[in-house]
Parts: sequence; C-alpha cells; structure tokens
Amino acid sequence: MFWLLISAGLLLLTIGAEALVRGATSIAKRLGLSDLLIGVTLVGFGTSSPELVSSLGAAFAGSPGVAIGNVVGSNIANILLILGTAAVIAPIAVDARGFRRDGPVLALATFVAIGVSMTGEYGRIAGGVFIAALAIYLAWAYVTEKRAAEMHLLDIPREAPGPMLPSVCFAFGGLTLLVIGAKLLITGAIGVATALNVSETLIGLTIVAIGTSLPELITSVVASLRGKSDLAFGNVVGSNIYNILGILGATALIHPVAAPLAIIRLDNWIMAAATAALIFFSLSRSRIGRTEGMLLLIGYIAYIGFLAIKA
Repeated sequence: MFWLLISAGLLLLTIGAEALVRGATSIAKRLGLSDLLIGVTLVGFGTSSPELVSSLGAAFAGSPGVAIGNVVGSNIANILLILGTAAVIAPIAVDARGFRRDGPVLALATFVAIGVSMTGEYGRIAGGVFIAALAIYLAWAYVTEKRAAEMHLLDIPREAPGPMLPSVCFAFGGLTLLVIGAKLLITGAIGVATALNVSETLIGLTIVAIGTSLPELITSVVASLRGKSDLAFGNVVGSNIYNILGILGATALIHPVAAPLAIIRLDNWIMAAATAALIFFSLSRSRIGRTEGMLLLIGYIAYIGFLAIKA
C-alpha cells in the first residue's frame, strides 16, 4: 500500500513538474530570457518544486529526517547522478561568464547550510536569511543577464507573440499536481520507513531525494539530447541553489526543523564534496565530459552502496 502511494506520488510529481517547466519556460521565452537564465532560474527552480512541497509536508508531519534528507540527498543526486548522466550522454560545455556568477553562490550556499546544520536546527532566522539571499541572487542574475543581452553578448530569440493564458494554465496545473503528489509521496515514505524499521533520514536521502529529483533528471537528459547543454547545466546549478536557499529557507521559516545527526556527520560532507567536484570540473576545462560524468556516476553508486550497507 505504501509503495503504491510512493509510486503514485512520484508519477504526479513528474507530470506536475513537466507541466510547470513547460509553462514557465514558454512564459520566459516570450519575455526574451536566455537558455542559461531559464535553466538557472525557472527550469532549475521549477524542477525543484517537488522538493519544496515534499520538505514542507515532511516538516509539518514531524519528520525532519525526510525534510532535510530530501534537500541534501537531492543536491547530491543532482550533481553525481543527474549531471553525471547528462554528461555521459553528451559532454556539457560550461558558460564561464555565467558560472562566475552562479558557482560562488552555489559554493557559499552549500557551506553556509552546513554551518547552520551544526547548530542543530534550521530556525526561522536562518530561514529568513536564506530567502533574502535567494531574492538578491535572482535579482542579480536577471540584471546581469539582461545587461549581457543589451551588450549583444547573448543572442536571445523571442517566441512569436501569442496568448499567455495556456502557458499560465500549464504552470498552475503543474503546481497543483505537485502538491498532491508530494502528499502521497511523504505519506508513503514515512509508512515504508516504519514498516522496514529504517530511519526516516535514510528514506529522505534515498527514495524521497531520488524521487523528487526525477524532474531534474528528465529535464537534463532531454536538454543534453537536444544539444541544450546550458539548460542542462543551469538546471542542476539552479536547482541546488534553490534547494538550499529556497526550500531549506522556506521550510525553516515556516516550520523550524532539527538537523539530523546522521546528515551532520556524513551526508553534508558528501554534498560538499560533490559541489567541489562540480566546481573543479567546470573551472579546470570549462566543460564536463564523459570521463567526468562517469566519475560522478561512480561516486553516486558508491554513496548509495555505503548507505545501504550502513542501514
């Protein structure tokens, strides 16, 4: 029964995220935004919507292990599993100009989140700071991207003018499915953890994290197959920034949660190592090739294997 709820929840999350991303991307294209900015903001944040509603639901359900494990596990999966898979399919070129803006934000957000977790709780003050930092980052990203476009550093095609209503309906319909899917997923995940006598943190780091990362996986793989490497790379970077600043921030602001000891001891540092690998690969060669992609995938397999053995 609980596995059925998880399956139904993941299906609704995937469909909802796809609809949300389609609607948001169409709106952004009509406004003349670039693939990189769309990937870092609308697509990255849109595909992270399952993590948002899942973490908030888990926090209100009194399951901090699922709430925090979902975010940390998703960030690990986004880099090692999703970016690794996308790079194996097609090497990903890194836009040095954009990454000089987004890379430091991702690194700083990751290590600040780790520092806050060591206090034992993500409280409302930390949540407010995270949300404010996200707002500043979004404004900064938009301004720098529009300035580059005005200087003709970017060639940004606009979609032909047409009614905006279908795109808006897609976005709101997707959001509705996300909320319903997250509810089913959280109920099923907590039930499985209880039935199997394993920690909710482990369920959050694995089943919930991978499940809510499916939209990022699908989006990045499709973007790689279509030769949209900026979109695939920006999707992962933007999702990880939003997971920390937006999801942890909103969760802590609305319903403060304790930081699970298991995550403080191990998983935070796996997330930090994955982020460091992303930055190193991006800066050293300005691309993430198939070799780097395989290394990221091997790292994720080793991580999941260790969690399984430890359980």
